[in-house]
Amino acid sequence: MRAMTQSYLNGIVQSGGTAITVPLANVPVTVYEATSGDPLAVGSGQTDATGNFSLGIARAATSSIFYAVASLGNQVELVTIIGRAIPPSITINELTTVAAAYAMAQFTANGVIAGDAFALRIAAGMNDNLVVPETGASSEVLLAPPNADQTNSLRSTRSLANLLAACVENYPEAISTLLALATPPVGLPPANTFQALVNIARYPWNNVPEIYQQTLLVDLYSPSLDSIPAVDNNPPQRIPTAWTIAVKVNDSGGDYIPFGGPANVAFDQNGYAWVANNVFQGTPNSTRGIIVLKPNGKPADGKNGTPMSPITGGGILGPGFGICIDTRGMIWVGNFGWGNAPGDIPDGSVTQLSPLGQPISGPQGFKGGTHQVQAVASDQENNIWCASYLNNRVVVFPNGDPTRAFWFQEEENRGTFGVAIAEDGSAWITNSGGLSGRNGQASVCKYVIENIVEDGTDTRKLKQVFRHNIGNALKGVSVDSLGNAWVASGGDDSVYFFSPDGEQVVPISGGEDHIGGIDSPWGVAVDGDDNIWVANFGPIKINTVYTTAAVSYLAGANPNTRPAGLNTGDPIAPNGYTLPTAGEQVLLHSGIPLYGPNGDPCYNPLMRMTNVVIDQAGNLWAINNWKPNFNTDFEPAKGNPGGDGIVIFVGVARPPKQKS
Repeated sequence: MRAMTQSYLNGIVQSGGTAITVPLANVPVTVYEATSGDPLAVGSGQTDATGNFSLGIARAATSSIFYAVASLGNQVELVTIIGRAIPPSITINELTTVAAAYAMAQFTANGVIAGDAFALRIAAGMNDNLVVPETGASSEVLLAPPNADQTNSLRSTRSLANLLAACVENYPEAISTLLALATPPVGLPPANTFQALVNIARYPWNNVPEIYQQTLLVDLYSPSLDSIPAVDNNPPQRIPTAWTIAVKVNDSGGDYIPFGGPANVAFDQNGYAWVANNVFQGTPNSTRGIIVLKPNGKPADGKNGTPMSPITGGGILGPGFGICIDTRGMIWVGNFGWGNAPGDIPDGSVTQLSPLGQPISGPQGFKGGTHQVQAVASDQENNIWCASYLNNRVVVFPNGDPTRAFWFQEEENRGTFGVAIAEDGSAWITNSGGLSGRNGQASVCKYVIENIVEDGTDTRKLKQVFRHNIGNALKGVSVDSLGNAWVASGGDDSVYFFSPDGEQVVPISGGEDHIGGIDSPWGVAVDGDDNIWVANFGPIKINTVYTTAAVSYLAGANPNTRPAGLNTGDPIAPNGYTLPTAGEQVLLHSGIPLYGPNGDPCYNPLMRMTNVVIDQAGNLWAINNWKPNFNTDFEPAKGNPGGDGIVIFVGVARPPKQKS
């Protein structure tokens, strides 16, 4: 039941926010409470001659979010996301509008924000990573490392704010040009400038250079993309490959367990991200902890019955691709577990943690027939499926009990790696043939659990429904809502697509030109439209440096939700989504350069990725697992290959469908 206590909101509507600001007089302002349908107007008024307003608000708090709209007329609308509680004051300007458009991209239609309250709260948290609603200024998150000018996102928000400022100033043809450029590839032109920005966020690859030219009309927000300097004598990349905005995070909550080779993410029911973290940054040793992040990417702080990051204990040792959460909220971590530090037990195990991160497994984890575990997954009955890499097994802990484990023994050198659970409880499994695909034959298999009676005793075992020897260096696998499986094959730059009965439907190849950004894919995610997102690891070869890291975005198998005119597997984003530098080298959370104080500088904030995972607000979490220079894995004196954090592309993906 909503509280009915009236609150008051003061604010200002203005144009500009970094150096020059211009108050906007006589502008109608309305505050809305977002719902799953039509928004509720909870307060309205008009700015005075100084651009200021004061509104009576019907209630001070909501389980959803509030947002404010300033209607300037002539199809110009500015928006600020307020959040769950009414603050003393807000600012509405072009920069708050950019942040609102990106954070709420998956929940906005015809300029109206609507959706599930939980998802909207997550989106509002990401909004605050881009802008300060109270002041209308860029957030401390974007102003400081690992963002600032280590990426182009801060400048991108300001360039897009300049795009809007030209409309506010009624620059000749600025409004009509923006509405035309922001028209979707299939669909009607946006009705106002806020929806235009939403469309740019939803279709960031559309009309990129033309939009960039429009950002140059005015310069109220600076520095913008237009002033990015040259880097290492290379021409500056001022025109982005796509109008994405990303927030990079690298704070684990404690530098005694720093980000080092994060490999995969699982989201719990509160939207917290549990991150499998592989190595201790700067050493060749396995890490002994995992990381937990709030929905906004900040480290979990243990307040109000939440976990505190980083998490240690329970046998955590070098987690790789394996992390999942069962229906009871229990966290399961697959430990790849090589050992280079004193006391390491390098045979791998599985760790179980409570929803608060308290160890349930012992100091060596659960064995249960496993040896260097990669992926783990929980089915609908809380059976924990483990891809046991080194002994080539598919291991199942029935109802999470490792003492009753059973398994299917694959052939030698299969290198069991990926697991995905279908809606019917069956499991798709990938066999990699080795991390680089050179040890054995890669394959895709499907398994079901059979209940049999032997000598009067009920016994469970795994039945292999089929196996296809295909691909090279197979890694991640995901299942769409139609039951199709999508498999990343890094050794041949391909994504393989199978129907539910195992028929290979179509292979999708990046080829020598890495079409769609496909380059040694490792992880695959399915969004709420059944379209496909691919994490690319880059070439798995000595003496290679992956400086063109990209997330691929492909048309899925559902003809009703994939973009019109595209076939299954066609790139939606022609070059994928990248994250260029704005001129500053990449620094670790400690402030040390990525390759150390004496190493070569790195200007690639997006690195070798092992997976991409979509949260409930449509933010895409891309996981920097390895550094760009492949040789760091083979030169211990230089440290290790462990990547430095997670890049969150704001609002780019349709939120995944919730499992029943």
